Amino acid sequence: MAPHPNGVRLKDLRARKDEALHAGTDDAVARQHARGKMTARERVEALLDPGSFVELDLLARHRSSEPSVAGSRPYTDGVITGWGTVDGRQIFVFSQDFTVFGGSLGEVFAEKIHKVMDMADQVGAPFVGINDGAGARIQEGVVALDSYGGIFRRNAHSSGVIPQISVIMGPCAGGAVYSPALTDFVFMVRDTSYMFITGPEVVKAETGEDVSLLDLGGAIAHATRSGVAHFVSDDDRTCLDDVRRLLSFLPSSNAEPAPWVAPADDPARESPELNDVLPERTDLPYDMTDVIAAVVDDGYLFQYAPLWARNMLCGLARLDGHVVGIIANQPEVLAGVLDIDSSEKAARFVRTCDAFNIPLVSFVDVPGFLPGADEEHGGIVRHGAKLLYALCEATVPRAQVITRKAYGGAYVVMNSKAIGADLAYAWPTAELSVMGPQGAVEILHRRELAESDDPAGTKAELLAEYVERYANPWIAAERGYVDDVIEPATTRPVLIRGLAMLRSKRAEPRSRKHGNVPL
Repeated sequence: MAPHPNGVRLKDLRARKDEALHAGTDDAVARQHARGKMTARERVEALLDPGSFVELDLLARHRSSEPSVAGSRPYTDGVITGWGTVDGRQIFVFSQDFTVFGGSLGEVFAEKIHKVMDMADQVGAPFVGINDGAGARIQEGVVALDSYGGIFRRNAHSSGVIPQISVIMGPCAGGAVYSPALTDFVFMVRDTSYMFITGPEVVKAETGEDVSLLDLGGAIAHATRSGVAHFVSDDDRTCLDDVRRLLSFLPSSNAEPAPWVAPADDPARESPELNDVLPERTDLPYDMTDVIAAVVDDGYLFQYAPLWARNMLCGLARLDGHVVGIIANQPEVLAGVLDIDSSEKAARFVRTCDAFNIPLVSFVDVPGFLPGADEEHGGIVRHGAKLLYALCEATVPRAQVITRKAYGGAYVVMNSKAIGADLAYAWPTAELSVMGPQGAVEILHRRELAESDDPAGTKAELLAEYVERYANPWIAAERGYVDDVIEPATTRPVLIRGLAMLRSKRAEPRSRKHGNVPL
């Protein structure tokens, strides 16, 4: 008796799916593991909740007639796509498979990514792209290039609508780098991932410069110098755990609030250690992370780009279980001044928080903008304006806490009431002034100091007088530029009460198409 056709088809289906699930050769998988890298499928399983992954286009294969690839048509075509959950919340994902065609992008490969990106945008769920590929598939020529354009357009279309996260876990070169550059967050893995427009060979041929893969485009290079990478992990699994942690702070889309978590930390808790956290001398540094840790739930701050522009702290935390975005000057690095990189870092973070309904809290101890010809010629005016613009345009609840120095235009730029902060608080140690006492006295009393028989003594007296009259929070409080001068220990409950009041804040409707960001 002939086999039943349904049985034949079921057997054929199972065989095809089994082949698809093992698309990469054993040797290719072994090489991937030898490099300390997980396979594409292992990465998806590590990212998502166990058993939650629903795969799309498992049986897709390329349609190219190019002789060099026509005889090899592996299932998946080198990328795994689908959806699943992280902590029970839905996300969409693609994972490039370096064991199939080196993870290179062709027409079908891109169609799979286009499909899952469209789904994420339509249902309003975060999108995670795991990159480990050799760029455009040369055999597919301009078709591959056009396919990249479809990804870029979707990245731009979804920007500010759903969170987009790029995870670089191997090579990402040439035009492929522009999709991660368009997303909200970029993760890299130390020693095994790199991204650049042109590789070391081209750089050497064109410029004579001899540079290694990692020095040119490795995780540390992008995390410390270019600012392209926001997070660096030691290995694939740690990196994916960090992605899960980031997702716990983000809403599914711009139509939802960030997820609330029932707090174990008492919202009325005070932090008496903050009353003594500042050094006696105002020219000595302290660690602003100590201040933030004393205020936020459980002392936990998930830092954004912690290795780049370290004079500016940015990160996500919770107050009474509600997510907040933190921007803060770091007095331990360059005295907390604003410069080109710190302004750009904070501006990008502010716009991300504003897009996804995350309230902003700034901790201010800023002596001004970094002086010097390099900064001026590098465009500090333009780059500083990015942070100013981002905060002026932000519509989420915003609060400011001035801990010590708040000098000149840098004070205004750091989320002051003048540019739209809803609430502003100052510690008694706050110094709100056009400039620091030292410089102010030297300008205001130049002649008096020059004619004094005791210049040092006269200067000391004038400094004390200036501080008493100007470098304090009282004038600002009298005029309402700060809403209250608070005891440092009460900062946490004061912020929690203020942000609770602001939770129903709504953005004012605007008629313009869009503003002109000072890019």
